[in-house]
This record gives sequence, structure tokens and C-alpha cells, in this order.
Amino acid sequence: MHATATTDFVSIRVITDDVARLVVFYEKATGTPATWATEDFAELRTPTATLAIASTRTVPLFAPGSARPAANHSVIIEFLVDDVDDVHNALTSWVTDFVNEPTTMPWGNRSLLLRDPDGNLVNFFTPAARRSAD
Repeated sequence: MHATATTDFVSIRVITDDVARLVVFYEKATGTPATWATEDFAELRTPTATLAIASTRTVPLFAPGSARPAANHSVIIEFLVDDVDDVHNALTSWVTDFVNEPTTMPWGNRSLLLRDPDGNLVNFFTPAARRSAD
């Protein structure tokens, strides 16, 4: 890469066996509607990044066997929200796998950690600065 080149992080893609199920989960959890390209690929676009959700059928287009669904144990998908406690209240009636309740982290962020239907970790958080401004 050339030293003056710009690199923008724009999206993360989750591979799943059930695109519709995961899209419905993230639409409901974030209030962001998905844009469907095909039955095998949808995106939830926010002003700062995109969460792409793709079928296992798309993996061979990149490299066969290069990604497996429901096998993530190292990445946390994070969403910045105005009030993590309000988000928790909205999710408690239908999210089944909370990892923690809203918790204030040592660095000051208030965080809610849960798992999506494929077991991926999802963090909704409110920064300390935003909370102290209220």
C-alpha cells in the first residue's frame, strides 16, 4: 500500500446459515432497516459503518471454506447508543441471551453485552462523556 493511501473501515460482514433470521434480529435490535441485495446478502447501514449479513452460499465466491457461520469467539459487534439502559429495557422482552446487564466499565462506558441468534457477541454502549452530559 502506498504511504499516502487512505483506508476507511466501512463494514463488517457476518456469515450465517440463516440470513433472514439474523437480519430480523439486527433490524429489531437497532431500529435500522436492512437493504437486501439478494436473498443471500443484506446490509444494515448506519452513518458511520455497515453491518453486512451474508449467507454461507457466498463464501465460495471469496474462497471455499474461508468462513464458517456461528463460529465467532473473538469479535464483538458494537453499537453506540444514546442510553444503554433504555436499549436494555427495549430488548428484555425478546432477546434470550444476555451476557451481562448494563454495566459501567472501568473506562467509564456503560455497556450491555448479549449474543445474537448465531452466538456473536453484540455490545450496545453509551460513552461516559455522553452519560455525564445528561
